[in-house]
Amino acid sequence: MSWLTRVRNALPFSNKRETPDNLWVKCPRCHDMLFSKEYEANLYVCPRCEYHGRIGADARLGQLLDEGYELLPAPQVREDPLKFRDTKRYSDRLKAARAANPHEDAFTAAYGRIEGLPAVVGVQDFGFMAGSMGMAVGDAFCAAAAKALQERCAYVVVTAAGGARMQEGILSLMQMPKATVMTRRLKEAGLPYIVVLSDPTTGGVTASYAMLGDVHIAEPGALIGFAGQRVIQDTIRAQLPEGFQRAEYLHKHGMVDMVVPRHQLRATLANLIDYLAPAEAAA
Repeated sequence: MSWLTRVRNALPFSNKRETPDNLWVKCPRCHDMLFSKEYEANLYVCPRCEYHGRIGADARLGQLLDEGYELLPAPQVREDPLKFRDTKRYSDRLKAARAANPHEDAFTAAYGRIEGLPAVVGVQDFGFMAGSMGMAVGDAFCAAAAKALQERCAYVVVTAAGGARMQEGILSLMQMPKATVMTRRLKEAGLPYIVVLSDPTTGGVTASYAMLGDVHIAEPGALIGFAGQRVIQDTIRAQLPEGFQRAEYLHKHGMVDMVVPRHQLRATLANLIDYLAPAEAAA
């Protein structure tokens, strides 16, 4: 032990107070350091550059629904039906994802009210295996749609996904037509089906229920598309325009109906539900 260490240890100073690791967050766009509590209070939107951060299912449901909403039970599906293994077993990946997340899979739904209007809200959580669509996601989507049919209310889905879950192979792709059938049933019943496209919404989710809504709302700056930009450029051998596959570009070219900041999303949904819901349900 050096003399400097001995002297420092002998000084009558209290131990340095530890600082929590999650006290600050760094904005991915402007790289400013944001106080975590202020960032959370601002709905996970950077107050400096308006970057809309990714949020989990519980935070999203709390932002959109009135207090007192009811979580719908998670569906029970066969896990690892193909006994898939790459660098890890699929069952181990599921265990790790569930240990890091509050829900059993990537899609969580709840029944409640948005500014007093009844609605079922389903949320895809990108934090759970990139929000990938497997059998559990497909079953949860369909069960939430069935709840909306039962209650004769609007069905709002917030998408965020990297596509179909490769570990479930063709079984994951079969969720696309299954979800499509449920959106058709909602349409036949005259019930609003509204999609909120958050960052990112890609792959098989975009190719199915994410683009079948009566109204498509995108959050600012959200990445929305099927294949990645590099894949498209290599296929067509042409440079894509600036902002391609971003919410504002897609709104300009008619792929989404509106781009709505997160602070205005709840009120916008309430207005749409009030306008689109059947008269007896809206009363």
